[in-house]
Amino acid sequence: MDVDFSIELGRDDPVLDFPWTDTAGRLAYVDLKRRPELMARIEEAKKYPELGEFLRTVNSARSMVETAKCDAWATMELSAEEEIHDVSHKFASYVDVVFSNIDMRSSVSAHEQFARKLVELLRRTPEIPSSVEVCVRRCYFGDEGGVREGFYCTLYVSGYGNDEPSARQNWAVGLKLVGNAMVQLSAAASTFS
Repeated sequence: MDVDFSIELGRDDPVLDFPWTDTAGRLAYVDLKRRPELMARIEEAKKYPELGEFLRTVNSARSMVETAKCDAWATMELSAEEEIHDVSHKFASYVDVVFSNIDMRSSVSAHEQFARKLVELLRRTPEIPSSVEVCVRRCYFGDEGGVREGFYCTLYVSGYGNDEPSARQNWAVGLKLVGNAMVQLSAAASTFS
C-alpha cells in the first residue's frame, strides 16, 4: 500500500466549513457520531456499503474523529504516479474528518501527529494495490459563538485493478485497513497535543 501525508495550508488549498451545507441547500452535514441512525441519509453509504462500514467505524465511540463529508467514484484516469500499479482501473474515495475533541481542532500539531502516526501504521500493512493520502487542511468551525479557525484531515483511499470490481475490492481492503488504524490510534489519543 502506498501511503503518504501532506500539510496543505496555502491560500489556494481546499478548506472546509463545518458544519456545511451546499449552495443549493440539497446536501448538508450529517452528524453520524451522535446520530448513527442518520446513516440512511448518506447516499454514498447506500451506494457503496464498504464506505458505509468505514463511516460507522470512524464515527464509533472508539474513534477520536468524526466524519464531515465523503464521496466515492470509479475511474480509468490514472495519474503518472499511479501508473506504477500497471492497471487500467481505479476506485477511489475521500472522507473529511475532524477531531471530536473540540480543543484538538485548533491544533495543527495534533493533526500533523495524527497524520504521521496513521501513515506509520499503514506502512506496516501488507502490500496491496491501494493507496492512502492524508491531507491536513484548514477548517472553519461555526457555532452559536461565531466561527473559529482550525484544521481537519481529508483521507483519500484508492484501490487499483484491471477492472472495476477488482479495483473496488482493493479499495475496500484499503478502507478497512485505514478504519482499523484510526481506531488503533484513537486508543492512544492521549499522545496527541
